[in-house]
Amino acid sequence: MRTPLIAGNWKMNNSVGESTELVEGIKKGAEGVKKTDIVVAPPFTALHAVSCLINGSPISLSSQNVFWEEKGAYTGEVSPAMLKDVDCKYAIIGHSERRQYFGETDETVNKRAKVALSHDLIPILCVGETLEERESDKTFDVVQTQLKGGLQGIDAEGIQKLVVAYEPVWAIGTGKTATPEQAEEVHQFIRGQLKGLYGEEQSEQNRILYGGSMNPGNASDLLSQPNIDGGLVGGASLKADSFLAIIMAAEKPSL
Repeated sequence: MRTPLIAGNWKMNNSVGESTELVEGIKKGAEGVKKTDIVVAPPFTALHAVSCLINGSPISLSSQNVFWEEKGAYTGEVSPAMLKDVDCKYAIIGHSERRQYFGETDETVNKRAKVALSHDLIPILCVGETLEERESDKTFDVVQTQLKGGLQGIDAEGIQKLVVAYEPVWAIGTGKTATPEQAEEVHQFIRGQLKGLYGEEQSEQNRILYGGSMNPGNASDLLSQPNIDGGLVGGASLKADSFLAIIMAAEKPSL
């Protein structure tokens, strides 16, 4: 049985003070959570402050990105060792906004995923199609290409630690959401791809998250699908009440 994972991607939001206030609210509301893994991904400036507050709680820390070199003349980048230094457990890699605005490619996603694994960071590897690609019936081709490119050279040991997030680009920050059936169809396809690459036993263990405008209103229906193992939550993670409602929706199917 795969443990649900609900991850809050705060993106470029929240000062240090706002981040600590938010995580305090989440921590208080999550005290009774037993069957769901909870992750928050604050902006880099707030990682240390949030890390101090969640120590000993059921909440884990994620970065929103990671660079593939240890150190050097890479202005503006953050190394895996720096993330480990503030007790990050996860790293979001290949988010569609990184691909869209900052030139992320399958090759750079792969480099980031490999370095994350080498430093005992769990990659949350994002894949997903644009609206144009979906309307052109290219969803499966795009997802397959991104997934295989991102996983290139990752061995059987590495894949055990990796999380995949399916995020239809057309449903991120738009208020649009894939129907549970649409989302499940792609999640099932992704699991089939993992089966082909790593075998059925491993594919049944990997968690696949949905990352397209999950909110308290649709979380239960999405999370009830057999291949949707949690959510990579954007806007709804910026308020403790809405994020906690999604976490509670993840708890219910396992009760």
